[in-house]
Amino acid sequence: MFAFPVLLGDIGGTNARFAVLMGPGEPILFLPRTLTAQTSDPVVAIRTALKGYAGVAPRSAIIAVATRVDRPVIRLTNADWTIDAQSIGTALGLERVVLVNDYTPVAASATVLDAARGDLAPLGYGGRPGEGARLVLGPGTGFGAAALVPVEDRFAILATEAGHVEFGPVTDEEMALWPHLERVGGRITAEVVLSGPGLFRLARALAAHRGVDFTFKVPNDILTAAREGDVLATEVLDFFGRWLGRFAGDLALTFEASGGVFIGGGIAPRMVDILQKGGFRGAFDRKAPHDNWARNVPAFVITNPEPALEGLSALVTHPERFIYHAQGWRA
Repeated sequence: MFAFPVLLGDIGGTNARFAVLMGPGEPILFLPRTLTAQTSDPVVAIRTALKGYAGVAPRSAIIAVATRVDRPVIRLTNADWTIDAQSIGTALGLERVVLVNDYTPVAASATVLDAARGDLAPLGYGGRPGEGARLVLGPGTGFGAAALVPVEDRFAILATEAGHVEFGPVTDEEMALWPHLERVGGRITAEVVLSGPGLFRLARALAAHRGVDFTFKVPNDILTAAREGDVLATEVLDFFGRWLGRFAGDLALTFEASGGVFIGGGIAPRMVDILQKGGFRGAFDRKAPHDNWARNVPAFVITNPEPALEGLSALVTHPERFIYHAQGWRA
């Protein structure tokens, strides 16, 4: 149980987002976000976010962190921060600090997000989320994934490191492209290609394969150029959408996610139209001998801007509904 008000935190490789939940059923009070790279540590980021907050001081905190959470002191995978539950609690005078994987609350958000409210955009088959297991995943600074599995009257949340499994070519064209792709740690994993940095790696590899100039400076340039009709950028996003669909379908099979697949992260919401019109759904459905099953799995892009904070609110408000792994500290 959490003592209210509760500080909610979502710390990724690029952004640190915070909010305060005054009590069960209360609206979430969103605080200004901070850039991870421009802040020295999480305590400074939290204090910066709370500067404009004039309410009752938080008494406890639950913070989602973009890495494996296997101890109460952890380092981010894609940023130079150490997250120490005790240090945060002591510095802020809290009674309790809980740390969870960043996709644990995104999974919980799948129980509260609503397409009718504009939280979700359908990809292909537009059915409503079902009663079976649900899968959440997302390309951003890294690649996160978690499953939400119904167990009697509760949901078990299984946070994973699926982004770090190997990713390989399927078509002849992909085979030819593979030698040009940068390896990370000697490997090509899902995160190596299905992430912001991965989008950049894919564009560089495709430019080398095509023998054309590579002019992009940052991953965002690729999205902008595609909107302006750039041929290379358009082809990059086509690859990206098909690969995302393929991997999402593979994970859906892995977890028997008949309840639906929900795609978050920082990239997919910015290319919803491309995912809806492109090869995402075809690649998702191409799962012989289970094509018919895959075609009936609803898939969505999460368009709500703060699914992790929404999910953290659900975890705090209804702790009896969820089973999940966490680390933490108590005063």
